[in-house]
Amino acid sequence: MIERFFLKDYLSFDEVKLEFDKGLILFSGASGVGKSILLNAILGVFGCKDIDAKLAEISLDNSLDLEEMGLENEEINVFKFVKAKSARYFINDSQVSKKMIRQLSSRFIDYLSLKEYKEFENERLLGVIDTLISKDDKKYKGFLSEYKELFLKYQESKDRLDEILEKEKKIEELKEFATYEIEKIEEVSPKVGEYEELMDIKKSLSKKEKILESLQNASAIFEYEHFVNEALELLEIDSTFFDESLNELRAHFESAKERLDDLEDMDIESILDRIEKLSSLIKRYGSIEESLEYLKRKKEELEEYDNISFEKEKLIKRSEKLLKECKDRSKVITKKRKVAIKKLNTLINEYLSMLYLPDIALELRDDDMGELGEDRVEINLWGITLNKISSGEFNRVRVAFLSAFNDITNVDNNAILILDEVDANLSGKESMSIAKVLKRLSKNYQIFAISHQPQLTSQADMHFLVYKEEGKSKVKELKNKDEKIDELARMISGENIHQKAKEFAKSLYEGKI
Repeated sequence: MIERFFLKDYLSFDEVKLEFDKGLILFSGASGVGKSILLNAILGVFGCKDIDAKLAEISLDNSLDLEEMGLENEEINVFKFVKAKSARYFINDSQVSKKMIRQLSSRFIDYLSLKEYKEFENERLLGVIDTLISKDDKKYKGFLSEYKELFLKYQESKDRLDEILEKEKKIEELKEFATYEIEKIEEVSPKVGEYEELMDIKKSLSKKEKILESLQNASAIFEYEHFVNEALELLEIDSTFFDESLNELRAHFESAKERLDDLEDMDIESILDRIEKLSSLIKRYGSIEESLEYLKRKKEELEEYDNISFEKEKLIKRSEKLLKECKDRSKVITKKRKVAIKKLNTLINEYLSMLYLPDIALELRDDDMGELGEDRVEINLWGITLNKISSGEFNRVRVAFLSAFNDITNVDNNAILILDEVDANLSGKESMSIAKVLKRLSKNYQIFAISHQPQLTSQADMHFLVYKEEGKSKVKELKNKDEKIDELARMISGENIHQKAKEFAKSLYEGKI
């Protein structure tokens, strides 16, 4: 339930501070004063509408299970919208995304905007029917869950089977390609580090003559070794450092000569040919390591192709078994739904009668198998489709469905219902009928509504007047009887209130009409 609402700098509103209680909450006022703006601001805090306010904040006493979203759950939870350079959303001072706040608010807010078909969706209707069944059959909910689990297993098995059948159509081509790729790599038979080693050899071979010549010239230094030792002896300097350096140099030169001698027996053409083959693999796969990994994958693929027939047979048997189990269960579900849908029809039609509308018929039709079974609910609405009826009829049908759903599903007392001119284009009698149904519904919902009709407004538990003063929109709660009757009289006759309008307004308020 919304306990408090604060709004700052939004279109024609400078600042709004409102406190709410349970029940039916109505906003009235002349056209253009900002009633829809105010309702949009409330919806905007919950991410249901785009708003451009400097600040909008709502306090809720709902238990919201915020922990699952990584947020702290407070006794009073605060939803906040702030607009500076960009729009930001907060829950209890933790910043969240608009998507997250919308996802969370959808759990406790129903917003009936014009021509929205949420109540008539097949999933929603089947869910209500299943809830109705569960009231009499305590095992039904578990039965439904088992069916859904079976169907998901069947779907997984069928998807894999379809994938195999698709592969099977071009299996020979795939096998041929995999074999070709394997042979191409195995023909080279690369080894990790081999390419780098061969490139070092190639580099050494290309410089072999120059290295030999350089070593021969540099070796002349050893002919002067004894002269240096004599000089160091005369200078009384320890010659150890010089001897060690010359010995290390000899070792390097000898090692280099040995490597060059080893190269003498190498076939340069075969080395270059090997480098070319390895280069080709590197160019195609990125590296020798990656070519070996690709080889491994292709061998696994080939093995899979060889085993595909065996897997196919297993999947066919599994899919057939799961399909039969799903069919058997879905028949039970359909049978129970055919009984329950009659009860739902009766309940909805009771509300339609209260709203001065003729009966409708909900009929269960066969549908493709899915997670919900093999059923589809078809709404037979006086021989026409929902999108062809008037907006007044549409809104009354929705209220009837919502009221029936509420009776069946026992909506949480913290649920919020937001309506925008739900009684638009209705006669006084029709408006009063929808007012009485909403009044009944408000026992379980906190309902926010805008109305231009005195009938609905007369039933309000809280009545707020939206008006303009010096070009700015303002809101005040009408708390005493005279204020409420005056506003009802204005709604009846306009700004120039006559006595008959006031008498009619008084009769409405006192429930005499």
